Amino acid sequence: MGEPVSLNTLSDWKNADHGALGGLRKLCNVCFNAWCLQANAVHLFPVLSMGATTRQIELFSNVSPEVSVKRVEELRPQGEMAFQESIADRPAKSSIPPGKAVQRLVSFCFLIVLLVFAVNALVGVGLRHIRTSSFGAWNQVMQGRVNADVIISGSSRATYHYDPRVIESATGRTAFNIGRVGSQTDVQVAVLKAYLEHNRKPTLVVHNLDAFTFVTTREIFEPAQYVPYLDDQTLYESLRRFDPNLAKSRYLPLYGYIVEDMNFAWFTGVRALLGRFPKEDYFLGFSPRDKEWSDEFERFKRGNPHGVSFAIEPKGVEALAQLIQLCQQNGIQLVLVYSPEYSEMQTLTNNRIAIFATFKELADRNHVQLWDFSNWMHDGDRDYFYNSQHLNSKGAEAFSDDLAARLKDYLAKSSKKQPGAFQVSISQSPAGRHN
Repeated sequence: MGEPVSLNTLSDWKNADHGALGGLRKLCNVCFNAWCLQANAVHLFPVLSMGATTRQIELFSNVSPEVSVKRVEELRPQGEMAFQESIADRPAKSSIPPGKAVQRLVSFCFLIVLLVFAVNALVGVGLRHIRTSSFGAWNQVMQGRVNADVIISGSSRATYHYDPRVIESATGRTAFNIGRVGSQTDVQVAVLKAYLEHNRKPTLVVHNLDAFTFVTTREIFEPAQYVPYLDDQTLYESLRRFDPNLAKSRYLPLYGYIVEDMNFAWFTGVRALLGRFPKEDYFLGFSPRDKEWSDEFERFKRGNPHGVSFAIEPKGVEALAQLIQLCQQNGIQLVLVYSPEYSEMQTLTNNRIAIFATFKELADRNHVQLWDFSNWMHDGDRDYFYNSQHLNSKGAEAFSDDLAARLKDYLAKSSKKQPGAFQVSISQSPAGRHN
């Protein structure tokens, strides 16, 4: 028998490349799956020593190298067999045929597309069910729930300046405001066409004019309000001429709500499905602005010390002519109204005379009324405006009173005439006062 081998020092492990300790190292490699450990790596000793049991250490420390090697050779097959059995017990990886993998991928894509279409439909349903705000006013128009005698059309200056409640009270006729914020005349023609398609023809259309009336649309403002109704062919064909992207909004689900809209209309639609509508700030299509005069106009003047000019585009002139013809073809009386504008802004418009000359030429040629409220009694009072172009709620109430009184007289006189016999009336300074 050989001398006992001791494990008293780390050097014993470091130098034991043969004999019992070498066998121990090899056994540890087999039993603990440490195949890549270096034989002389002293820093791996804690790993090996933690893996080995006390009984194994005592066993190999009290036998000769020859016995240790023999014992290792006996244990090696057992360790290898146990390792192979553990590998064999693992579940085999399943292999999916290529055809079935493609089928799964197609099914997954189909479900995604189906989900997108479903969400798009739900958002549209939600927006069409809103009864408040600008969405609610537009829904009434497109769902044929207006049918008023007097219709006000135009841009934000129409939306913020004309209170149908005042007009109804003065004239005894039902009234509704279909003005669209951020719209130009060409879009306003499309809106009026949509109104006439879904509602009874009004007796009178009051169309608001602006200094920028003859500027054509570059892109549609807040297009999400129109997206739920793009299946309406009249509206779609009218608007598509100004914004080709509406085709994508019509045929690609969620495109009009996510790509084109920055106001998160889709979220408003989802909330509406839960019965949560936006705050009501529209009354028969009129939206009063509870604002006071700000320094916006002063900044505008500093930025434009030499004044501004608004283009008179041929297509813009044609758009107003189309609106006039649309009313006349449907036997609807039309009054063109230039609502109040802050007096200092009037002096800053360099081509104002040319703009109004075009208004007058169109009115004379088509025999329609033209009422100019440029010299309104409050046109220089900032208490009635919140910026140079828009009246606040106080100004809108005062202007609506003046307009309603004049409309009352006009409707009384026109009812005695034959339909289509319209008299041109150009009103200057007295226009804002009760006549």
